[in-house]
Amino acid sequence: MAVVKATQEDIKTLARLMRAEAEGEGKQGMLMVGNVGVNRVRVRCLDFKNINTIPRMVYQSPGGFEATQKGYFYQRARQSEIRLAKRAIAGERFHPASNALWFFKPEGSCPAQWFNQWNSGRYKSHCFYIPTESDCPEAYNTY
Repeated sequence: MAVVKATQEDIKTLARLMRAEAEGEGKQGMLMVGNVGVNRVRVRCLDFKNINTIPRMVYQSPGGFEATQKGYFYQRARQSEIRLAKRAIAGERFHPASNALWFFKPEGSCPAQWFNQWNSGRYKSHCFYIPTESDCPEAYNTY
């Protein structure tokens, strides 16, 4: 069962985002990017109050993803990424991205905070950041 509504085109769009942002991080890294995307669609807080669909999340500007804003969101979704996107949409969550709304790839170690959001951990080269529960309790809801 899906935790966010998604058409076949939405699934492909999320799969493209996952590939563009984390192909070098392998399946697990792409799933974590999918977690962040699904979390942004699910919550109604902070920068994501009106981000209630996958296309709105993927193309959010400002505050969106580098892949769509800097031009490397051009590769098609392959079946392997489509399967991963379906898993993220179905609600599979992976630490440190399970409650995360942001991630980025720093040059060195992960800062403890990034734009006042707390680091929940690192996976390969990406650091994941979570809101406080008081700022965004929806990010902590279970499915």
